Amino acid sequence: MARYLDVHPVDPQPRAIHQTVEVLREGGLVAYPTDSGYALGALMGDQQAKDRIRTIRRLDDRHHYTLVCRDFAQLGQLVHVDNHVFRAVRAATPGPYTFILPATHEVPRRLLHAKKRTVGVRIPEHPVVRTLLAELGEPLLSSTLILPGESEPMTDGWQVKEELDHVVDVVIDSGECGTEPTTVVDYTTDPAGEVVRQGAGPWPIR
Repeated sequence: MARYLDVHPVDPQPRAIHQTVEVLREGGLVAYPTDSGYALGALMGDQQAKDRIRTIRRLDDRHHYTLVCRDFAQLGQLVHVDNHVFRAVRAATPGPYTFILPATHEVPRRLLHAKKRTVGVRIPEHPVVRTLLAELGEPLLSSTLILPGESEPMTDGWQVKEELDHVVDVVIDSGECGTEPTTVVDYTTDPAGEVVRQGAGPWPIR
């Protein structure tokens, strides 16, 4: 059964965050709230946890996994960002955006798009996620928690617990979270950014 943690949405309890990080470091899979619905998260180098995400969401090799970052310094270690892209990403984050960019050698090959050698990155705005990332000290391998056959992410912590009780290790509930998935912008095909998925964030940024 998944551990259910009721966490304050603005000032997360250190004990709950520490418990979650311990589970992640032991190879666990966590369902956590973001500014764009729930997501599944694991350590970046954890192949088994990645396989669990793939099974839950029934993903294929074309899926872009997302590396959730604490800040730009962390993001810059994972993807190649030229000045034009940097300004666009800077203007849009933290917030409900995922950017697909060419990956650096810091990203395990198994996380890359099978053909493009790219990966998704984002910097979320949700206080719980930011606190979790600060405690973890590294990016979080993540995928929006959209169940097979659905088009919107899960948004209710207790429902996540009921639906995924035996396939995740921790469910963090901090009350209301975003109800739309991130807007996904691909910078590998168009220098101006191609919107792959229109979500919570308006694009282009004005």
